[in-house]
Amino acid sequence: MKEFSAAAKAEGKKIALVPTMGALHDGHISLIDRARSLADVVVVSVFVNPTQFGPNEDYDKYPRQLEADAQKCREHSADVVFAPSPSDIYAPDASTFVSEEQISQNLCGLSRPKHFRGVTTVVTILFNIVKPDFGVFGEKDAQQVSIIERMVRDLFMDVQIVRAPIVREESGLALSSRNKYMTPAERDGATRIRKSLLAGKALVDDGCTNIDRIKALVINTVTDAKTRVVYVEVVDAKTSLPVSELKIGQCRISMAVWYGQTRLIDNIII
Repeated sequence: MKEFSAAAKAEGKKIALVPTMGALHDGHISLIDRARSLADVVVVSVFVNPTQFGPNEDYDKYPRQLEADAQKCREHSADVVFAPSPSDIYAPDASTFVSEEQISQNLCGLSRPKHFRGVTTVVTILFNIVKPDFGVFGEKDAQQVSIIERMVRDLFMDVQIVRAPIVREESGLALSSRNKYMTPAERDGATRIRKSLLAGKALVDDGCTNIDRIKALVINTVTDAKTRVVYVEVVDAKTSLPVSELKIGQCRISMAVWYGQTRLIDNIII
């Protein structure tokens, strides 16, 4: 991979990287298509990263379907699928991590304390191997993108981070590899996540600027017997840090819930 990238760079080509954990869906495809519009060479990494999973999380059962993923990459004109094993990425005695220590302390960082350290570490490793000019990330994981943008800024990394919009099922449910865990009935029920975000946005559109009221409406709308709210927060749209004052168009409602046995995240700009 390093040799391929070096050769492409020597020819003056621009490289775009789409980092994924595989189980590609239409959301990932939209990232590949965006990367294709930016660069001469598109690299899609497929790597289920062990360092971003907690001890009781779903690393072992996370969906893996490399051949199907490679076929989708071919169909959308990606040039390289980079699919290393954990032993390729981490030496047995690896002891170096990259840690962002402000944005990562909120939202998903509270319930998944080492998750983002694993994300920033593996993304740094991928950037060092692939040497991309562009890194393309989806806004469903808005906090993750904010953290990576901060990391790139703080460490003077030579890569431009590109945000791509959330892709949804017809029902409104945000596409996620973890949606595979749910039955069709559960996927239908999980559409209440999007409905609750739209209710919060409608309240803002009607003139409400009280953050507690907005959060309360979202929580009340999403809650049912199968839904356990992890968090609902109003945050800065760029940094994903919680805000105390609503600035129209510059904030988003971010949320995470357990729907049955599946942890789902979503957000909306307000």
